[in-house]
Formats: sequence, structure tokens, C-alpha cells
Amino acid sequence: MKTLLTSMIALTAVGPAFADDVAYDVDGVAHTGYYAAADNDADGLVVLVHDWNGIDQFERDQADRMAEEGYDVFVVDMFGADTPTGTMEENRAASSELGEDREKMRMLLQAGLDQAEAQSGAEGMVVAGYCFGGGVALEMARSDFADRATGFATFHGSLGTPEGQGYTGEAAPILIMHGGGDTSQTLDNLHRLTVELERAGATYTVEIYAGAPHGFTEPGESYQERAAEESWEAFNDFLEERLGG
Repeated sequence: MKTLLTSMIALTAVGPAFADDVAYDVDGVAHTGYYAAADNDADGLVVLVHDWNGIDQFERDQADRMAEEGYDVFVVDMFGADTPTGTMEENRAASSELGEDREKMRMLLQAGLDQAEAQSGAEGMVVAGYCFGGGVALEMARSDFADRATGFATFHGSLGTPEGQGYTGEAAPILIMHGGGDTSQTLDNLHRLTVELERAGATYTVEIYAGAPHGFTEPGESYQERAAEESWEAFNDFLEERLGG
């Protein structure tokens, strides 16, 4: 059986109808997103939020794959040119800054959503993210602009809710794809989140993949083929449900 990474390489060789970096400015800081367009009329728009090291080939490959499934995809740059990433210390500092400044996080996300909608004329938007980006997707689900999306999804994402925030039953459905072996965001963290969502009357679905560690979709030591493939299938089902693909 081919691994997910092999399939990604093969699919990327075919390529979406159009894909390129997109430069934009947020409060005087240069940002660079990535846009991949579906062939013909898109079934909807997917906004992706990167993990803690910013946009790299992984996010581009995932965006290309989604475009080949029939969706326009925009990867938001949550850091910008002024924020160094690459080392563990830099990645931690970049993601921690926004974790501590939720107003800035929301502002950067809204700027990315505006860019996504400027690139695509597709109706309906699902916001999804990986690791740090999954936490950003959940931040939007708790925000006063949650109604811009028809669904939210998180792959091995940050699950905590900051003090003073909370969910309502009015936000669009949430898909949570989580590794049972995640020692960063544990099953206890996941349980606390589901209790919050249940009490709020939110619509949510949780997928747990046995033994999968944090970052199970990403090439490297944490990659788990079964969890990566099953979460991809679950996400595609969610997109079809929420965007009518």
C-alpha cells in the first residue's frame, strides 16, 4: 500500500488548476499566503491555518490535494515576515505570542479570510488547521465572526479554551481529529473540550486514532499512516457535508 506521503507526491505532480503564493499586508507587515484553485467551479472555499513553524511544503501539498478534490484553498500566513521560525525556540515563541494575544490572532485570521475571499468566488467556507492552526480554527469558532464559516476542523490541534472565552450552540459544526497517543494535547484535554462543547449545545464530531501521536499527519517521526489516511477521509466527508461537494 502506498503511504500518504507517496500519494501526496503523485497528486502534487498532477497539480491544481492554479497555485501560487499570495502577498498581502497586515498592519504594515508583509505576509505571504498560498492559494490553490480547483479546476472548473469550486464546490467551496477551504481556509487552512499552518502549524507552529509557518507555511511550508506540507501545507502547500495539502492545499493542492484539496484543490484536486474540487475546492479552492487558501493557506493563511499567521506570522508574517517579521516573525522568525525554523528552530523549536522560534516556533514556540511565534505561536506563544499569538496564544497570549488573542486579539492579534483574530485580527490576523480575519485578514487571511479577507484574502481568501478575494482570491475565490466560491460559496461556503470551512476553516481548518494543523496543530497550532487547529487552535486558531477553534479560536474562530468561539469568535464573533464565526458565522463567516460553515464548518471548522482541527487536525491534532491545540484544544484549550482561554479564560473568559467559550463556545455557543450557534457556531457551525466542528470536526476534531485527535491522536489517542498525543502527549501534548492529551485525552484529558480533549475530554475537557467535549464537555465544554456539550454544555454549550455545540455541534461537534470527534475522531480518535489509537496510538497516533501529536502531528500524526505530518511527514517525519510523528507520522502515522492509518491516522493520516483516516483523518483525510473524515475531513473530505466533512467538506462534502458542509460545502455540498
